[in-house]
Amino acid sequence: QVQLVESGGGLVQAGGSLRLSCAASERTFSSYRMAWFRQAPGKERELVATISRGGSTYYADSVKGRFTISRDNAKNTVYLQMNSLKPEDTAVYYCAAGVVPGSSRYDYWGQGTQVTVSS
Repeated sequence: QVQLVESGGGLVQAGGSLRLSCAASERTFSSYRMAWFRQAPGKERELVATISRGGSTYYADSVKGRFTISRDNAKNTVYLQMNSLKPEDTAVYYCAAGVVPGSSRYDYWGQGTQVTVSS
């Protein structure tokens, strides 16, 4: 069982920055696909960014150029650096881990951290 614990959310003004962190409980973290999702009130959960075992990244068009996903395998942690934040970025942000090689599914989820961007 993989446990994921997010931190770093909060309230920030539009144009500001936040860095989210997600710490994993397992030493096999380096073998996981990791991702950040978000869910705004009344909306479906959406994929924000992913990072592969090898460090390849993907970003949703809505955050491309503003957000950066990274990982530190020595610390079993994945990060989401969020710059130039907009009110529409307000959501609960979740990290997720995919542990099955060759699968696109994410198997473990954190509890979420709230990000609120004021205008």
